[in-house]
Amino acid sequence: MLGDYEKFKKSIYSLTQIDLSSYKENQMRRRIDTLINKNKIKSYEEYVSLIKQDKEKFEQFVNFLTINVSEFYRNVEQWKHLENVVFPDLIKRFGKNLKIWSAACSTGDEPYSLVMALSRHLPLSQIKILATDIDKQVIETAKMGLYNAKSIAAVPEDLKKKYFTKVGASFQISKDIKSRVEFKEHNLLKDTYPSGYHMIVCRNVLIYFTEEAKEEIYKKFNNALTKDGILFIGSTEQILNYKELHFNRNNAFFFSRDY
Repeated sequence: MLGDYEKFKKSIYSLTQIDLSSYKENQMRRRIDTLINKNKIKSYEEYVSLIKQDKEKFEQFVNFLTINVSEFYRNVEQWKHLENVVFPDLIKRFGKNLKIWSAACSTGDEPYSLVMALSRHLPLSQIKILATDIDKQVIETAKMGLYNAKSIAAVPEDLKKKYFTKVGASFQISKDIKSRVEFKEHNLLKDTYPSGYHMIVCRNVLIYFTEEAKEEIYKKFNNALTKDGILFIGSTEQILNYKELHFNRNNAFFFSRDY
């Protein structure tokens, strides 16, 4: 045993503002214990001292804590529905200056996919995506825009040819796409949410949170949307009580704010 986990959670919150109580405990504790053992540390207390003193170890901890499994056009059928049905409807109802937020954007695959999908309907100069994540390191990776072949495998061939350049074994996304995304650090559990958005995309992230934390985040997403704005969730997620949270279910993964 590494010691008092409750005390450790409080120490981590004061250091990072990340509330570990909002994550499923067994899963999160197992991940953290693995990292601590990897660093050959014998207790939570000793590990807290280490990350207080060592910036590199602190960044390693935040990066390890953050779930970063991402790829372009993940679950292709959902992206086809977004491109063929959702985007045309949003443009029809709200005009061409859409406000779109990619929350918990990880390494940028999702916001860049949004820009490319939206470019089928609008000139790039009219597209602007807000992309946020809690992890500073993945935001830096996203800004770099360098991906492996597996990450971009599902990108439609015409967009792949148009917007990616091969660099060794990797692929660099074009500056034209990168310039349409604004990256910011944001903690879904504690930071103020932006408002007036026509669409929020947050996929395959909230499965790692407790039911209470999920409900709170969905309420905040609802408030951040305009009336009839769309929330796009991941294939691993469900919102069973969507009516109580003031959403209409458009299909399995797209919900609209109902007031």
